[in-house]
Amino acid sequence: MKKKVFKAAFPLHEQEELEGILKEQRAHWKDLFCHQLIEKMRCYFGEKVALYFAWLGWYTYLLGYAAVVGLVVFVAGITIFNTSQVSKEICEATDTIMCPLCDQKCSLWRLSETCTYAKVTHMIDNEGTVLFAMFMAIWATVFLELWKRRRATVVTDWDLYRWDEEEEELALELMNNLQHEPSKYQHSYFRTAILLLLVLLMIAVLIGITHTLVIFRVIAMALFAQSSFEFLREQADTMAVMAGAVLHYLTIVIMTKVNKHVARFLCELEKPRTSSQRENNFTMKMFTFQFFTNFSSLIYIAFLLGRINGHPGNYVRIAGKWRLEECHPSGCITDLFIQMAIIMLLKQTISNFFEYFCPWIRYKFRTLCKKQREEEEEEEEEEDPCKRQWRDNYDLNEVDTSSLFDEFLEIVIQYSFTTIFVAAFPLAPLLAFINNLIEIRLDTWKMMRLYRRAVPAKANDIGIWLQVLEAVGILAVIGNGLVIAITSDFIPMQVYKYLYSPCVMENSTDVDCLTGYINYSLSTFRIQDFEPDSKVPRTQLDRDEIKECRYRDYRNADDYSYTVQFWHILVIRLAFLIVFEHVALCVKLIAAWYIPDVPQSVKNKFRIRKHNNLRKELSMMEHSTTV
Repeated sequence: MKKKVFKAAFPLHEQEELEGILKEQRAHWKDLFCHQLIEKMRCYFGEKVALYFAWLGWYTYLLGYAAVVGLVVFVAGITIFNTSQVSKEICEATDTIMCPLCDQKCSLWRLSETCTYAKVTHMIDNEGTVLFAMFMAIWATVFLELWKRRRATVVTDWDLYRWDEEEEELALELMNNLQHEPSKYQHSYFRTAILLLLVLLMIAVLIGITHTLVIFRVIAMALFAQSSFEFLREQADTMAVMAGAVLHYLTIVIMTKVNKHVARFLCELEKPRTSSQRENNFTMKMFTFQFFTNFSSLIYIAFLLGRINGHPGNYVRIAGKWRLEECHPSGCITDLFIQMAIIMLLKQTISNFFEYFCPWIRYKFRTLCKKQREEEEEEEEEEDPCKRQWRDNYDLNEVDTSSLFDEFLEIVIQYSFTTIFVAAFPLAPLLAFINNLIEIRLDTWKMMRLYRRAVPAKANDIGIWLQVLEAVGILAVIGNGLVIAITSDFIPMQVYKYLYSPCVMENSTDVDCLTGYINYSLSTFRIQDFEPDSKVPRTQLDRDEIKECRYRDYRNADDYSYTVQFWHILVIRLAFLIVFEHVALCVKLIAAWYIPDVPQSVKNKFRIRKHNNLRKELSMMEHSTTV
């Protein structure tokens, strides 16, 4: 008897239905989320896949509004490109001599040399950014509340609103074996403690990789500063940021595969009771690892870059050799903007290209092998059409059980990029919106043309992903509050404007209140106080016998201790952070309360159904009593 007669078992693609769905999707570019299309997806792939497309479509639809607002904020920033008072001061600061940015071959430089960089910074860092961050915090809440309503309507039409996955699993097991005993819930504190330690160890490894990226940026900065190319020397800081962003992207690609194996291993140790519990546990671990992989470097740039490096004469060094990076005199927010822009663009181009190109290559390779096999067989009689359909479907790529999980994870990470650091990158919603318009169609095409038909599975929600999205919404409030309070120069400029500017000190009304801000935000360092082993190269500026240079900080010129202004700004930063987060969270709670999770139409439908069922029961009781 032959072994392994059956190589695979899967439902076949129905050509007519398949062509109908693809044709309707191509014909309705504006109706991406029409009910008819989702209903056809449900009939073809089952409720679980249909809910993914319904959620992705709804998210993309509402993302369009955020994209428009973000674009307006960005364009408004462009209009002040040449009018910002702070940028003007930097561009005109030809007499302001700045301290070297590195120890080797980095000379003193004039602040006016970074005129364009300053203009770009203040194009991003302005009052509109604060309003947009608040808007996105509210948008994230409104999106989730409206999705809950949308989901309730959809699953009610499918008669799955009160469907219980666990009850169905038990029913299937009883159908196979009436003597089956349900597996009981178990909890081991020892196993949980071990799993927690292993998760923390993995997070520590991911943070260590971020530390490696920091070291790479520091070394890249030093190498670019020593380059024989003048452009690389002049733009050493920006080039180091871009190189670090590309390396960060490569790290994300590699660690995504590692994180998946680690998360599966930890799930096996956990021994989940049911398949749904296994999926939930795997989702939480995988998202946690991916979050640290994607955002650790951004957190460093946003909140630590330029704040832990010390000051001239007392720099913090890596391995006692390389200095940590410094922020530009106009702020660190441009570094965060560049990092996010590069990562999002690479993820939406290269990653998506390979996501669809690799299955296509595998499919073409299997098709080629099939043609060679048919030529070798040289069958005399024509092949049965049913058998040909089976073979054609068999030659498609095998459906992985985690295929839909990967799609969800990709979009949820994108959602995190779109909301958490959106204050530094207002174009994030626009890039995500454009990507999703293409993603919806490519996902459909991939599932229907390149992969075998998935086994339909029931579902009445997107599972634990909803809790993940709610957690990201809270992190978005905290992250944007921290970006505005710490990364942005919004608070220091407001402190100067209302406490130290000419408008306050001299009661002048005919000048811009930010006049003199750059001089106020720079500290003075004496050249003679450089460390003995620091070899600052001699340039034309040095020949002018310059005795002091400036650097970005709030320190006294005598003993380099923090000034009163530093403590004023620190207190107001913390106060703003507390107020911003509490106001944003209160607005989120009000929005969640104001928008019911379940539409009145759904509630009325269930109420009428209950009423009719009770009427039937009472009628039957009355009839039996009469008899």
